[in-house]
Amino acid sequence: MTVGVIAALVVGEWATAVVVVFFMRVGDYAEKFTTARARQAVRDLTAIAPQTARLERDGQEVEVSISEVQPGAVVIVRPGEKIPVDGVVLDGQATVNQAAITGESMPVEVSQGAKIFAATIAQMGSLRVKTTLVGPDTTFGRIVRMVEEAEANRAEVQRIGDKVSGYYLPVVAVIAVITYLVSKNPLSTAAVLLVACSCSFAQATPIAMLASIGAGAKHGLLIKGGRYLELLAKADTVLIDKTGTLTTGKPRLVDVVRLNGMSEERLLTLAASAERYSEHPLAEAVRQAARDQNITFLESQDFVADPGKGVRARIGETVVEVGSWRIMEDNPLPEVTIELEKQGKTLLFVRTNQELAGILTTSDTLRPETPAALAELKRLGVRKIELLTGDNERTAAAIAGQLGIDYRANLLPEDKIRIVKEYQEQKHIVVMVGDGVNDAPALAQANVGIAMGANGTDVAIEAAHIALMREDWSLLPRAFQIAQRTMRVVKMNLGFTMVYNIIGLTLAAFGFLPPILAAAAQSLPDLGILGNSSRLLRQD
Repeated sequence: MTVGVIAALVVGEWATAVVVVFFMRVGDYAEKFTTARARQAVRDLTAIAPQTARLERDGQEVEVSISEVQPGAVVIVRPGEKIPVDGVVLDGQATVNQAAITGESMPVEVSQGAKIFAATIAQMGSLRVKTTLVGPDTTFGRIVRMVEEAEANRAEVQRIGDKVSGYYLPVVAVIAVITYLVSKNPLSTAAVLLVACSCSFAQATPIAMLASIGAGAKHGLLIKGGRYLELLAKADTVLIDKTGTLTTGKPRLVDVVRLNGMSEERLLTLAASAERYSEHPLAEAVRQAARDQNITFLESQDFVADPGKGVRARIGETVVEVGSWRIMEDNPLPEVTIELEKQGKTLLFVRTNQELAGILTTSDTLRPETPAALAELKRLGVRKIELLTGDNERTAAAIAGQLGIDYRANLLPEDKIRIVKEYQEQKHIVVMVGDGVNDAPALAQANVGIAMGANGTDVAIEAAHIALMREDWSLLPRAFQIAQRTMRVVKMNLGFTMVYNIIGLTLAAFGFLPPILAAAAQSLPDLGILGNSSRLLRQD
C-alpha cells in the first residue's frame, strides 16, 4: 500500500493517494474489529475469573485476595457466588453452573466429595470447599492459558500465505516494470502497483483460525493452535481408548471371586488399600466398593503404579498387587477367567506375596451418545475407527461389537504409540482420543491428540492438542466440523484473493483500470476476507 501511495504521488494522482490512505484506514479498522470479536472468547474467560475468596480461619470467615489462597485452605461459597478455586466439597450441597469450564449450560448438583472448578457459579446452596488448585494452576487458568497460546500456534497453510505475501511485492514490481516498458504509460504502471493487494494473502488464514479457536472455546473445545485445525480437517483415522473415553469412566465393582480361602472382606480390604493412591477409574471402583461396605483402608507403603499393568504396595508384611492379567507373569490363569471375560467384564487380579488371592470384576457402560457420534465421524470422512485397549480380547470384542468398529486388545502404552506410528507411516492423518496417564504418549505422538473431558488427567490434557472440556462424545464430531468448515473458509479466502489479484493486475496492466479505481479496488479483498472469516464466529 505504501508503494502504491508513492506511485500515485509520482504520477500526480493526489486524489488517488488519498483514496489509498482512506481504504488503508478502513481495512485496518475492519481487521481490528474482526480480530477483537475473534478474541472475545479469551476476554470473556478472563473477565469472569474470581478475584477474591472467603476463607475459613479460626472459625471465622475472612474475605481475601485470590493470590493469598493456598492449596489446602478451606473456602466458603455462598449462593450466587463464583467458586474461586479448584477443590473438593467438604460439606454442603449446591447447584453449580459449569458453563465456563465445560461449555454445558445445564447446571449440575454437587455435594460432599464432588470436584468443583474455579470460575463456576454456585446458583443454589452453600459449600465448604478444600482447595486443591489456585489461580493459573486451576482448570480455568489452564483454559485461558491454552487459548492464548493457541493464537501463536500457526497452521502450515498460514505460513504458506505469509510466504506468498513476502514474494508478492517483487512479482508485482516486475509486472509494473514490464507494463511500463511495453505501454510507456505511467498511469497503467501506477495502477498495477495500486491494485496489488498482498496483505489479503497474509490475512486469508489467521483471522479464520482465530475465529474458530474462539468459537470452539465457547462450546467447550480447547484447540491449541491453527495447525491442529488444519490436520483435523484432513484426518482419516481415529484411534480410541476405552475406559473413560468410550465408556463413562465410572465402573462399578461387580464380583469378588476368592481363590485361596481368604475372606471376601479381607480380599477387598487389601485390594482397596493397595489402590488407595491410584488415579485409574478401576481403582476408584474398588475403593468405592470398600467404602460402601464401611471397610477401613489399611496403611500402605512402597506404592508403585505400572501403567498398563497395575499397582503394587506393601501392607504390613504383605506385598499386594492389583492389576490386569499381566501381573500374573507366566502363571496360568484360572478357568473362571474365561467365563467372566465372556460377560464383557474387566478383570482385576489380586496377588498377595506373588500368589493369586482372588479376582475382582468391574463393569463400565458405554456413553449413550457414542454410537451416534461415531456414525457422524464416518459421515464427515473418517475411514478408520479403531478401539485400542489394555483389556483382554473377549472384553474388547464385546465393546467393539456393540459399536461396529475394529479393535486391538491387550495393549500397553508403548503398543498404542507403535500403532499410531504404523498408521502415520502409511500416510494416514491420525487422531488419538484418550483421557488417562497411559494415553498421554499416544496423544502426543498422534497428528492430533484429543483429551476427553475436564476430568481427564492433567498429563493427558497437557499432552493433547485439543481438549474436550466436558465428557460428551458429540463434541468430537463438532471439532471435526469446525476444522473442516475453517479450512473451507481459508481455501475460499486464498482462492478469492488469487483470482481477484490476477484480474486486477491484468486490467491495470492493459489500461482498463485507472489509478483511482485501482486504489479503491485494492482494499476490497481485505474486506471480503474479513467478512468471510467472521462467519466462523457464529458456529453453533
